[in-house]
Amino acid sequence: MFHHLFHRFLSTRFFHKKSMSPQTRNPLPRRLTGWQLTLMGVGSTLGTGIFFVLAETVPLAGPGVVLAFVIAAITAGLTALCYAEVACALPVSGSSYTFTYVTLGEGMAVLVAACLVLEWGIASAAVAVGWSAYLNELIGLVAGEHLPKTLSQSPFISHAPGLTAGSGGYVNLPAVVLVWLCTLLLLQGSQTSARLNAVLTVMKLAVLMLFVMMTLQVFNHHHFNPFLPFGLEGVSAASAIVFFSFVGLDSVVNASEEVINPSRNIPLAIGAALLIVSTVYVLVTIASVGVQPMAAFVGRAAGLTAILHKATGAAWSSVALAIGALVSIFSVTLVALYGQARIYFAMARDGLLPQRLSHVHRTTQCPRNGTLL
Repeated sequence: MFHHLFHRFLSTRFFHKKSMSPQTRNPLPRRLTGWQLTLMGVGSTLGTGIFFVLAETVPLAGPGVVLAFVIAAITAGLTALCYAEVACALPVSGSSYTFTYVTLGEGMAVLVAACLVLEWGIASAAVAVGWSAYLNELIGLVAGEHLPKTLSQSPFISHAPGLTAGSGGYVNLPAVVLVWLCTLLLLQGSQTSARLNAVLTVMKLAVLMLFVMMTLQVFNHHHFNPFLPFGLEGVSAASAIVFFSFVGLDSVVNASEEVINPSRNIPLAIGAALLIVSTVYVLVTIASVGVQPMAAFVGRAAGLTAILHKATGAAWSSVALAIGALVSIFSVTLVALYGQARIYFAMARDGLLPQRLSHVHRTTQCPRNGTLL
């Protein structure tokens, strides 16, 4: 029986392709402007890596981490061009899942959808943990105390400073709170969340540019010598990690069904977001390496605050950057959860998940059940 069912699926459904005709069932309203879409791409990408990825990549590549960011940006750019081309032809929710369904069939589309759900889910979890680290850093800067480890770290952590195997906390409560704050906001509708994301994104850009300018006074070019202490192998390893920092650009495509004039706004938004993010990443990385040697990056989950404090000697500057990091990572989590909900919505509308997940709320016009899931 199972062999028969598998054979039937393989022969009739695995290669079944979806029509490219426009969606008529449960369509999402087109309310987002090109400017909001661009800031959505910047907001979901900028902050995912730069606030805490340097601690992982500088020890691998040294000053050559700057080159790793350039390589990752080029790779992300090629991918973004593909997204832009296909999204213009098929401006509906679902991103790569929908594109795969139309071109390769249902079986491959389900596999791609599984990858997307993991991508957005893991991205949301990872940046929420980073947000928790910066919140703890901010509390320490302002109050001189930190959150107890029992409420700020996972029970599975065994390599954190001051912890031995099995001595982690009970729950990372700040990360949990962040995820639910973003969820409640998304339930208000895409227009509301897009407006808030725009404000948060402009704030984070201002904070990062302030970081770059304030580190110039102690910039030391000797920290870039040797530029490639671990050779191209180190740069290659760092590039693979840095590429994670560009996850989020496809959030622009996830909003294809909700953007005004998609054939014009989607390519412009993707290109502009990639250019802004890449420029800021490279500037912040150069500034960071210019302030301290690569050995100082090891084990610093919230390292930019320490770098700025070292550069200025003023506690307020570190507080400002920590607040900027909290704002930044909040918007990343917000857009990541937005994207995951749209994948659920698109799959449910195609009949691959329960139909309840494709219901659009009458007032807010958002996929409420998918967002809650």
